[in-house]
Amino acid sequence: MHATTLIKKMQEEQFTPASRGRRGLLKAGLAFAASTPAVTARAQGWQPSTRYPDPAIETLDPSFAKYRLFSASVERLATGFRWMEGPVWVGDGNYLLLSDVAGNKIVRWDEATGQATTFRANSNYANGNTRDLQGRLVTCEGAVTRRISRTEHSGRIVALADNFEGKPFNSPNDIVCKADGSIWFTDPPFQTSNDYEGRIAKAELPDAVYRIDGKSGKVSLVLNDLKGPNGLCFSPDEKKLYVIEGRAQPHRLIWAFDVAVDGRLSNKTIHVDAGSPAGALDGIKCDADGNIWAGWGSAGTPGVDPATLDGVMVFNPQGKPIGHVHLPERCANLCFGGVDNNRLFMASSHSLYALYVNTRGAEIR
Repeated sequence: MHATTLIKKMQEEQFTPASRGRRGLLKAGLAFAASTPAVTARAQGWQPSTRYPDPAIETLDPSFAKYRLFSASVERLATGFRWMEGPVWVGDGNYLLLSDVAGNKIVRWDEATGQATTFRANSNYANGNTRDLQGRLVTCEGAVTRRISRTEHSGRIVALADNFEGKPFNSPNDIVCKADGSIWFTDPPFQTSNDYEGRIAKAELPDAVYRIDGKSGKVSLVLNDLKGPNGLCFSPDEKKLYVIEGRAQPHRLIWAFDVAVDGRLSNKTIHVDAGSPAGALDGIKCDADGNIWAGWGSAGTPGVDPATLDGVMVFNPQGKPIGHVHLPERCANLCFGGVDNNRLFMASSHSLYALYVNTRGAEIR
């Protein structure tokens, strides 16, 4: 079932008396079960499931069974933040870094201690994070200088790019490093509209996606025809680039592009259609099999309960929805990590969640 049909079916069924009382999957396992009492309880006051399999992990297509671990459940690792984004796993240190955008800081969560601490205060409203081929942290900074920065191993912070053709970026949002060393990032105007997640400023450039060459450091424009480009990731072989159009109308989209060796893009194709104004795609990552794991939540449409949407949606390489990890909060972004690269970390509004899955992230840094 295509995403459009699936989500329309969900909205038709989720508010019926029958669907409110059901604890199992909806008919044929292809519609959302987020209105069940188990998930509703999570939204009201979250507690980890004591049952296996965890009812928060929903199979929408039988093919998802391969990726679901019977004895793994959703865990909340930390909470109490303002707006979590941009997680990146640091394997050589066994910790996770992620941005509390509105808190204006980068947070560090340590596997060994299970504690979340401030890695960097006054982060210039950092958003997306990645690591380059040398393991250095590369960050989208969304306010004031509005730049891409790199943190050297010494701790010194340097600017990789802060403008295009003399004009400042809008608010760099999400970022990924390709195996050739090039760095790709989206630049919507999201953080220029308020003094909470950034600083009010006039956008001087069109919404765009940029590429920083891994050798020369030259910044080039690769896309400027998407409204509000947001999350992005490469397929496992890096022959395709996926980009979310966050302000597409009437609903959000994931576009797929063929990637040439020199970085040029072609063959623009709709890969995932959110299918309704209620759906909200955000950050995305590919696993080793080419499935897209996508932050998912409500677009704020009146009359639609966000608890039926919040979490992570999983789409197969053909763009078909196959699984839904339900969370009590909207998931903005995610990454794979852990010792075996098989732990899904989910940055979700006020909290950080994690789930072991039976696959690995396509990107290993």
